[in-house]
Parts: sequence; structure tokens; C-alpha cells
Amino acid sequence: MRFKKKKKLVIWFIIILIGIWYFKFASHHPHKIDLQAKDDFWGVTYSPKFAYELGLDWEETYLAMIDDIKVRNVRLPIYWDQIEVEEGQYDFSVYDYILDEGAKRDVEFVVNVGWRLPRWPECHTPQWAKGEDLDIIKAKSLSMIKLVVERYKDRPEIVAWQVENEPLLDWFGECPEGDEDLLKQEVAFVKDMDDRPIIISASGELSGWHKEVEIADTFATTMYRVVWNPWFKYFRYPLPAWFYKLKLDLAGASPEQAIVSELQAEPWVPNGTLDNITFDEYDKSFSPEQFKANLQFAINVDFKQTYLWGIEWWYLQKEKGDTRYWDIARDIFARQ
Repeated sequence: MRFKKKKKLVIWFIIILIGIWYFKFASHHPHKIDLQAKDDFWGVTYSPKFAYELGLDWEETYLAMIDDIKVRNVRLPIYWDQIEVEEGQYDFSVYDYILDEGAKRDVEFVVNVGWRLPRWPECHTPQWAKGEDLDIIKAKSLSMIKLVVERYKDRPEIVAWQVENEPLLDWFGECPEGDEDLLKQEVAFVKDMDDRPIIISASGELSGWHKEVEIADTFATTMYRVVWNPWFKYFRYPLPAWFYKLKLDLAGASPEQAIVSELQAEPWVPNGTLDNITFDEYDKSFSPEQFKANLQFAINVDFKQTYLWGIEWWYLQKEKGDTRYWDIARDIFARQ
């Protein structure tokens, strides 16, 4: 009996070792990389706020993106703490400019509205609202959403609204617990004002998708390949492309009803920030070869569209003299 228990322990120990090796060291690259995507497949998320935080000229970065790389699909988060710095005083000049310049070049936009939007700290609360009662903040964020949609609903370059960003993911960001009822209320608000599709997003690896699919017209997922945590350090998700298709099918949607809203196209930062991460560090999670592998993986998943995450960092690297990431992006957008 003891021998059988020891044998089981040894077997489990071997399985765990294999699992650790698989997560940490296996490449998980697609075997074939040709980067042949279908038409109108690629887009980017662009954050003028994050470009500024990296020390970049947000306007210059944006124009390079649409004129040099020739991006024609942009997911644009409109940050509450940027448009309402003082309570009741709104300034939309940054976003007016982005939409105006994009419209001149036939760029199509997914406008992301809400309190929780891409980039840390996830919930972009204006300074004046911090410390307020949670119910008051929620009510004021609803008013902000209404103002944004009312301002931009007549712009034909906007093809969809994304309401919040990963709104039901509770473990990441400086945010209150996800509120499904509030999310449904926000969606109803937007639908009352405009009939364009509503996008709802969720984590590709850390969320179930059923609730988001049920609420959305179009479902959106993040997609990360090489990440870091304190226990395993850097490791590669061993999930195959068919995993995302199966997960979507089980949630009740088809690939034509889904996009990748955030494909990892920048390094994972274990410490510090993206503007000071060293080559030795960022190459561990996001070498040019890994960039191409991530692109091919998204092609293999084959949802309707894929929006890349990291264009601000590519431009920062370009400004520092490393054009490899920018050149890869220019090449794939030129093929569309």
C-alpha cells in the first residue's frame, strides 16, 4: 500500500515538473509563421494618455501611426480623468483631434467609454472624484458616458462602442468589484442614444466569457502569450489557438461575433515601467520573433479582427533607434 502511494507521489511529482517546464521553457510558437491575415484584420489600441506617460508627443505618435504604419482600425479609449479634470468642465480637444485626423484618412474607430478603460490603473478616476462614495462615482460615470456618446454619435468614422474594459475582471487594477447590473445599465444608456454595435471585453486566459457574450453585440478578448508572476517568473501560456475558438463556442458566440481587443504586442513588465525596461528584460517576453509568433497566433485563432496592444512602446523604441518592432507592424499593415 505504501509503495502504491509513493508511486503516485512520484508520478504526480513528475507531472508537476513537466508542467513547470512546459509553462516556463516551451516556445509555444506556431510551427508555421507566414503572417498572411485576411483583409481588414489588424487594428491597434491607441492611448494618447499612455503615450504622454512614456514621454512621447502623443500627437506625433498618432500621426506616425496613421501615416507611416497606415493603421486604419483604432480602438480609442476616452479617459474620464482626461476629459473632466475639473468637475463639470469638459475638454474633448485631444479626442476631437484624433477623430478628425483619422476621418481624413478613412480610419475607423471603436470608441471605448466608461470608468474602467485600458492601461493602469484601469479605473481612471478624476482626482476630484477620488474619495467620493462609490454610488456617487458610478452615477457620475454614467453621466460622463452619456456626454461622450452624445458628443460623438453622429461621427460616421465610429463603427462601434466598447463599454468599459474587462468590466467583470476583479483581480486586476485599482477598481471596485465588477458590477454586472451597472454594466447592463451603461449598455442600455448607449443603446438608447445610438444603434451601433456594443463591444464587451474579458480576459482571454483568466475569465469565463458567458456573461460578457450575453450582454455584447460583439465580444472582445485579450490575448497574452508570455507573462510574469512572482511564483513562476516568465512563462508562456500553453493554450493552442483552438482553445479560444472552443471557449467562444461554449459561451454561445461565433468567430464572426468576436474580436481580439488586446493582442500582446509589448513586453510584460515585472518591475518598473515600459519607458525604462532594459533590452535584457524586455527580450525575455517580447523579442521580435515573439512579436511575429503572437501575430501568427492571432491569425490562427481567426476572430473577426485583432487589435494590437503596444504601439506607443514600438514608437518609443523607434525613437531610441530600434526600429524592429515598428518595421514589423508597418509590414503587416501594408499587406492589408
